[in-house]
Order: sequence, then C-alpha cells, then structure tokens
Amino acid sequence: MRDLLRQFQNTTAGEVLRFQAHVAKLMGDGALAYFGWPQAHEDEAERAVRAALAVVSAVSGLSVKGGQQLSVRVGIATGVVVVGDLIGIGSAQENAVVGETPNLAARLQAIAEPGTVVISELTYRLIGNLFEVTSIRPQKLAGFDAPVSAFKVIGEGRAESRFEALHADESAPLAGREHDVALLLDRWRLAASGEGQVVELFGEAGIGKSRILQELREHLKDEAHTRLRYYCSPYHVETALYPVTDQLLRAGDIRRTDPPDRQLDCLEQLLAGSTKSPNEAIPLIAALLSIPTEGRYPKVDLMAQK
Repeated sequence: MRDLLRQFQNTTAGEVLRFQAHVAKLMGDGALAYFGWPQAHEDEAERAVRAALAVVSAVSGLSVKGGQQLSVRVGIATGVVVVGDLIGIGSAQENAVVGETPNLAARLQAIAEPGTVVISELTYRLIGNLFEVTSIRPQKLAGFDAPVSAFKVIGEGRAESRFEALHADESAPLAGREHDVALLLDRWRLAASGEGQVVELFGEAGIGKSRILQELREHLKDEAHTRLRYYCSPYHVETALYPVTDQLLRAGDIRRTDPPDRQLDCLEQLLAGSTKSPNEAIPLIAALLSIPTEGRYPKVDLMAQK
C-alpha cells in the first residue's frame, strides 16, 4: 500500500479517488487520493482514471503466498471540497477535507466489483470519449437523497485524438482563422498537383490548432486522400514508438480487451496484401504491439536494435 501511495504522490490530479483493497488484512483498509490539490491540471479527471486503471492492473499482478489472488476496487468522484488544517500525528497526518465528493467516491468504491473502476456522472462528462465505459443502473447510496448515476470504466477509448474524444458532440464555430485555413488549402492543392509540401502548425495549448485541422478535414472530406494520424502522449513518454503502435492499433481496429487470437486476426487483416513475407512481417509487428503469436508464427529472434 505504501508503494502505491508513493506513486500517487507523483500523480497530482478536483477528482477524489478512493480504492478499497479486497483483501483488507493484507493491504490495509484503503487509500484516498486527491487530484487537483495541491496542484491543479486541466486533465485531472483523465489523470484520476488512468491512475485507477494502473492500480487495478498493478494489484492484479501481485503475487501472494499461498496462491491467493489480490484484487482492488476503485471509486472516483468529481466535485468541490474544502481543504482544512492538518490533523493526525506522524505518518497518519493529513489535511481535513470537507464536502460530499469524498463520501461519493467512497460509496462508488463500495458498489464497484473487485478489479473494476467506477466513476461519478460528472467525472464521466469530463473524460468524454477518452475511455470506454458502461452505465450502471442508478442506485440509492447512503448519504444521498436521490439515486446516483455511475459508470464502470472498461478501458481506453477508441477516439483518434484527444480533441475528438473531448469534443465528439460539439463543434464551436471557427472565427478569425480564415487566413490559416486558406493557407492550408493552398498547400494541399500544391501537394495534390505533385509538388510535395510540409506544413508545421504550432502554438500554445488551447489556441485552436486541432480545431483548424478539423476545419481542413471538413474541406477535404469529398476529395480522395489517405490520412495517417500519429499522436504523442504525456502518459507514454517512456515508450518511444507509442505514436506508431497506437496508429497501428487504430488502423487495425485492434482492441486490447480482445483475446490475443482475435487481436492477431485483426493484425493479419490489416497487413493482408501489403507484404510478400507475412511470416516475417506479422510476427515483427505483433511483437511491437505485444500480441502473442505462439502456435501460429515463428518467434522473432532479433536483437532489440534490429
């Protein structure tokens, strides 16, 4: 439990995350983590959900003497809280927190099944389509007058970009960017005529870069073209090829929650006709995507550099 808490200290993110160890005697009663205090970020809801999924994955992989299986359940709620003075002594010292959000997180944790993450309705609205979720029937929770809606997180969503995931149902009018869009369309026409072009669109976060690209795609939707989209992620800074693997997974409609055989089938369909040596290419790409190939393809026996 202390190791998990150390991880949370480096993951500040107004979400309240509470996870309850299913084997209380081995791991203690639970832990409460605050996202948005003492330091706030624009993506606190996403940070909380990612942290929760990481905890569930880490606990499921722990080995315990006697062959017992550990599991954890997580509740996440978003809302306003008041943080007060320090209470407690020594390692038990913590800030007093007042508000219904911690209580809601605890109640959601209580209704979660072992090995799952349950989030509040407000948290769900904040994460958009960044994660795949299923609705839970509204339930009457202790301390709340009306039945509470909740959602169970299945895994990461399938949206191609954060912009699409967070703005799937809305598209604000584009104003004052006519020159930028016209410039991009001019470069597109040059490229389509055979004169290669590269355009770099850069600027501070939130100024509308993704919205400009969305407008460009709208202008080109009736023209024949192939679009390849690669995205970096602050959550995968130690995975150098993450943009490539993510694009391949999306291109092949490969879901991490599917059985390995199903993932390999999707990869075969993706690469069908694009290589003359499938017995060499498919195991190599499968290894890059961490898809097992035992029994269907020879093992890739190459140095990491190769």
